[in-house]
Formats: sequence, structure tokens, C-alpha cells
Amino acid sequence: MRIPLVAGNWKMNGSLSSTQELLAGIKQGIGAIGAGVECAVFPPFVYLAEVERLLGGTVIGWGAQNVSEQQPGAFTGEVATAMLLDFHCTYVIVGHSERRTLYGETDAIVARKFAAARKAGLTPVLCIGELLEERERGVTEEVVARQLDAVLELEGIEGIEEAVIAYEPVWAIGTGKTATPEQAQEVHAFIRSRLARHDAAIAAATRILYGGSVKGSNAAELFAMPDLDGGLVGGASLNAQEFLTIAKGA
Repeated sequence: MRIPLVAGNWKMNGSLSSTQELLAGIKQGIGAIGAGVECAVFPPFVYLAEVERLLGGTVIGWGAQNVSEQQPGAFTGEVATAMLLDFHCTYVIVGHSERRTLYGETDAIVARKFAAARKAGLTPVLCIGELLEERERGVTEEVVARQLDAVLELEGIEGIEEAVIAYEPVWAIGTGKTATPEQAQEVHAFIRSRLARHDAAIAAATRILYGGSVKGSNAAELFAMPDLDGGLVGGASLNAQEFLTIAKGA
């Protein structure tokens, strides 16, 4: 049975005081969520120590928004997997659409980051998804397959067994647009079928999150779809009550 995961990607937002306030609110309400849903937060690197301090011993997990594929060395501005482990991160996001589109991360780079994270014992949250122009051209499945296959070719299906996938239609991130539950389900089912070509059991067990403007008002309807196993939540995760409402929807 796949346990839903609701993951809050804070992106480049927050301050020390807002981090403390947000986590206090989430901790206060997390007891009402129940054991059937897992929650995790992904703060900017500089707040990982504070997140570890505040969430240690709770049921809430945490991770990083990005990681280098390199081992420690002369890579100014980068963060290695070993550094994330120092702060007891469980997860790390790789291949987020903003990393791909704004910072030029290719499928090959994302695959190497995925491999580095998995090798270190972190759980990669692999983001895949299409741009608006790609959806309009009808090549959504082609794009998603290419991004997924880059990881499968490097790591094999066994690598996916130790990961989470997040489908994020780029046209629905921060735009206020959201894929309908049926549109999301169609792509999630395609991803699962793509994995099943390699191993049906691993495909059935893999959690696939939806990451396109998830809100408290649409979470339950989205998560009711059979292949949606929670959400990678952006802006809504910066509000404790909204994040908890989304978690309840799962």
C-alpha cells in the first residue's frame, strides 16, 4: 500500500522567524492528520539546521530542494549529499522544473543528481513534467518519458524503488492554473505504466506526487485519483493551515 506524501517545497522563501512560526503551526496541527499520510518540508539550505532542531523527534520529515552530483571539492556554491546527511535530511528534490528551465539542468545532470542522492542514502524526489507549449503540441508523454528514461538508463528500475516521483505540469506552477484531476491522473497512469515495462511490482509501489498548484480547495479531489499519491506543494506550503488542509485531503 502506498502511503500518501505531502511535501512542502518552500523554494527561495522565508526567514528564520517565519520558519519558526510556520513549523510551530504545522506541529500544532499535525496530530489531526493521522498515520495514513506522511508530511515533509523542503526549506532553503540555510534553514536546514533550524528545521532539524524544530522537527527532530516529530513525525514530520524534511529534505533539501537540490543537491550537487559531485563529491565534496572545488565546486563553489554547491551542496554535497554528505552535507545534507549532517542535518539528517531524508529527502532531496532533483530535477525541479525551475532548476531545469532557469538553471539549465539537463536530463543527464538530473539523472546524475538522482544517482548521487540514492547512493548517499537519501530518497530522491524526481520531478518530471512538460511546458505549456509541449502540452499544446501534444507531446506531454514524450517529454515525461524522456525525463524518466534518463534516470532509468543510469540507475535502472531498482533505483526508482528507492525514490519518489513528482509530476509537475510546468504550465500549472505558480500560474493559478491546475490540471483537472482527470488530466493529472492520465499522466500519472502513463508514468506508472512506463515503470511497469521494467517491473510491475515496483511500478505499483512507487509513490507519484502531483505538483501543480495544489491547494486546500482542490487537494481532496486531486488525491482521490487512483494514481495520485500526494502532492509536491509550492506556495500553499508556506501557510501552516493551508498545508495541513492539503495533508488532510490526502
